[in-house]
Amino acid sequence: MASSLVSSLTTRALVLLLVNISFSFNNLAAKHSNHATHHHRFHSHSPTSNPRLHQAYIALQAWKKAIYSDPKNFTTNWVGPSVCNYTGVFCAPALDDPKIRVVAGIDLNSADIAGFLPHEIGLLSDLALIHLNSNRFCGIIPETLANLTLLYELDLSNNRFVGPFPSVVLPLPTLHYLDIRFNDFEGPLPPELFNKKLDAIFVNDNRFTKMIPTNLGSSTASVVVFANNRFGGCIPSTISNFASTLEELVLINTSLTGCLPQELGYLYKLRVLDVSSNNIVGPIPYSLAGLAHLELLNLRHNMLSGIVSEGVCLLPSLKNFTFSYNFFCEEQGICQNLTSRRGLKYDDRQNCFPEKPLQRSAKECNATLEHPVDCFEHPCTGAGGGGATTAFGTAFIPAAAPAIVPVSSPFIPPSYT
Repeated sequence: MASSLVSSLTTRALVLLLVNISFSFNNLAAKHSNHATHHHRFHSHSPTSNPRLHQAYIALQAWKKAIYSDPKNFTTNWVGPSVCNYTGVFCAPALDDPKIRVVAGIDLNSADIAGFLPHEIGLLSDLALIHLNSNRFCGIIPETLANLTLLYELDLSNNRFVGPFPSVVLPLPTLHYLDIRFNDFEGPLPPELFNKKLDAIFVNDNRFTKMIPTNLGSSTASVVVFANNRFGGCIPSTISNFASTLEELVLINTSLTGCLPQELGYLYKLRVLDVSSNNIVGPIPYSLAGLAHLELLNLRHNMLSGIVSEGVCLLPSLKNFTFSYNFFCEEQGICQNLTSRRGLKYDDRQNCFPEKPLQRSAKECNATLEHPVDCFEHPCTGAGGGGATTAFGTAFIPAAAPAIVPVSSPFIPPSYT
């Protein structure tokens, strides 16, 4: 989903090596059926003569003891010192000595395993890849994960991990992909997260709170998904610093307030912008008319008002434009007849367009439109503080509309099996 922005030949070679290893095994059935072949190919000497495989053996045995349930029997063959034959465990030549084999990857995706991560996981210091999505792992992330200095991909999504953001991952020097969505992490996001050279940041569907850090735009990620958290505040104007990399920004149901910053229009590579189910007020920024690559724009279930400008409706790549459940009162030019744009899906229901069906009542519209929002009077400042005012003072921000996530949700954790 995210484009790779690998910054060194070492990390690129490492990832390619892991990909080749994964494809060589094809699937778990092939791994079991070729058990003897793998043993002959990878172990010309006793594993105990390899201290790094011995350390891996200690770690994996500790991990097996920390597993309460393994209904698909992924870890049944985690027996004995030949760890390279364990299901979900992949070995490769060590980066510092190709003559030595080490445990370079662990893939337990969709195994439905219940348990926790033991401290001994820190003994797996040659790991470049950990994929654990769609299991029932719980508890906190052990601090010993800091020993995995070669880790390139970490996918903990769709589990039951708790505690604050796992800051232990922040110093990892080669980490480029981080996915912690669909867990129960809570508290603020550390600003240091956005100083890392990550290809993608997936933190959606947790319990994160506070404000979105103002250094958000310092990241190199092409995809940022914050959906279904409790951040509050507004989108910082420093989002403009994301211009050279950001392609997808998803902020569904994150308790955002204030106005959309004009700086969103600087994100010239943006293909997806979804800020639905928040408390955002004010007009659509005129700068969005410059997003030539934008394919999906979802503004539904907010308190947006004013004009739907023709510049947005004429965006050349636009395929889905949803602005229902707001307080827009006027559509310019082609916006009045979006059915004339072939291939464009749109939804303009429950607004304040006087000549269209399925709109809000006049009473409901008048109560909001009589107090227009001035986004320039008090723009969003600080770490997201709420910015918009009306002619009568601070803009009224109602309780959030119920979050409506598409049935075909783009936020389901991916499977790499």
